[in-house]
Amino acid sequence: MKEQNQDKAQLAQLTQKVKETRLALDALKEDKNAKLQTLLNFFHHLSLACKGQNLELDNKLAKLRRQLTGFESLEESLPELVEVERLLKRQYNLMSRELEDGRNDLTRMTQQIQRFKFAPDQLKKEINYLRQELSKPLHSVWDYIPKVEKLVGFYEELVDSQIENNTEFAVEPRYQQLGRELACMMEDIDFPANQTDRMLVLKEQLRGEVSPEELLEAYQTVLSQLLENIALEKNASREFLFALNDALTAVQAVVVDSSESHHRHREVKSRLNDSINGCVADMGQSVSEINDLTQLKEQVTHQLSEIKDALARKEALEQREQAMMQKSMDTMQKELGELSREASSYKERLFEQQKLNQLDPLTQLPNRAALEEKLEQSYHHFQRTGLSAWIAVVDIDHFKSVNDTFGHSTGDKTLQVIAMALKSALRETEFVARYGGEEFVLLIPDVSEEIIGVVLNRVREKIKSIPFKFKNQRITVTVSIGAAQMSLKETVQETFDRADVALYQAKNTTRDKVVVDV
Repeated sequence: MKEQNQDKAQLAQLTQKVKETRLALDALKEDKNAKLQTLLNFFHHLSLACKGQNLELDNKLAKLRRQLTGFESLEESLPELVEVERLLKRQYNLMSRELEDGRNDLTRMTQQIQRFKFAPDQLKKEINYLRQELSKPLHSVWDYIPKVEKLVGFYEELVDSQIENNTEFAVEPRYQQLGRELACMMEDIDFPANQTDRMLVLKEQLRGEVSPEELLEAYQTVLSQLLENIALEKNASREFLFALNDALTAVQAVVVDSSESHHRHREVKSRLNDSINGCVADMGQSVSEINDLTQLKEQVTHQLSEIKDALARKEALEQREQAMMQKSMDTMQKELGELSREASSYKERLFEQQKLNQLDPLTQLPNRAALEEKLEQSYHHFQRTGLSAWIAVVDIDHFKSVNDTFGHSTGDKTLQVIAMALKSALRETEFVARYGGEEFVLLIPDVSEEIIGVVLNRVREKIKSIPFKFKNQRITVTVSIGAAQMSLKETVQETFDRADVALYQAKNTTRDKVVVDV
């Protein structure tokens, strides 16, 4: 009876566990189905969002939306999912190619706009900014559409300005535009000092009216100079490598000779040691075998004489070996010294070349490449320390009128004077670079929001006070400045863009003004 009660109790416990397990299994299924339904809903809406890009892909996705109603249908639809994945990859590649083609088309259209004469200066500058943006790949349609809208806006502004001024559309020849583009590209090339004057004359010529023949000659001149500079650098590298090879060959010869000499000396030492050991052994044998003291004395004296001669030869050999080793070391030291001097000379030339590559040849300020490097360094320092840092963009007001009225050589001199003024107006911890054309960029660290306006206005006033005199005519040159503070919530490029927008605000109001984006 007692055993029956125990069996019933165990059966009841098992039944209860089965019920609990079944309930847990049902709850797990419900949770799985709920999550699966969430995933299916996500797929449904995502496929609808992709609709309209590819008809075959739309049909496949529509079929999948009808099929995917539960876990069982998911397994049945696996072949369709594989096919959809293939179509998605193909669509992505197609979209990437179309975006690249679109980017090239937009670049070509900006070049066409720049050929229109009498376009407003501000419009030309904005088109240049757009061309710089188009130099980078587009990753999505949402990168492409705003640039199309910008380009359409440029066309509208150009048409409005022509209608307002009641002038006809005049398009300059393509080779004229190519000449100006070549002059702009030459701004970013650092030519050696003996070529600078010639290149400045060529740039001024390209900014004016040039014929196709003159443009071809200019291309040939620039290409010849670049090839000459590459050849000089190549020759310098070759000379250094030859010197390095000669030094290493000499060192190798010394090492081989030392190794062979050491091997020969070791063999001779081994023979001398064997001879000494043999004399000692003979001496021991003589002591044990000879009973006559006089004979023993003669024998020992003879053996000692042989040992002394062997030791003397060994000592002489060691001295010669030491002298040869010292000579080898002196030779190696001399060769390595020559190699070190060659390496130092080559390193100095590379360092000078690197400095030249990061220096604007006209203003002798850091160029755009140096600026980009400094921007990254400043941003990392800002992230690490949290100390405030500002980017300021400086633009010379009405600079085109200086070039048009007094000539490009006068414009170049103006840029040089303003560059010196900017450099002298800043502290050692602050940085100025030529960004391109008539624009400069300042990096100003460790300045509060209340003080930055004072600092930049002091720079603006200093430039305004420069007594420019062109062709006996006294003129005042002013600048507009836009500034923005670095933030952890954005990239350094976004900060630069905010400073650029602030500059636009200053240019579009009164000019000769500082605008700080806070």
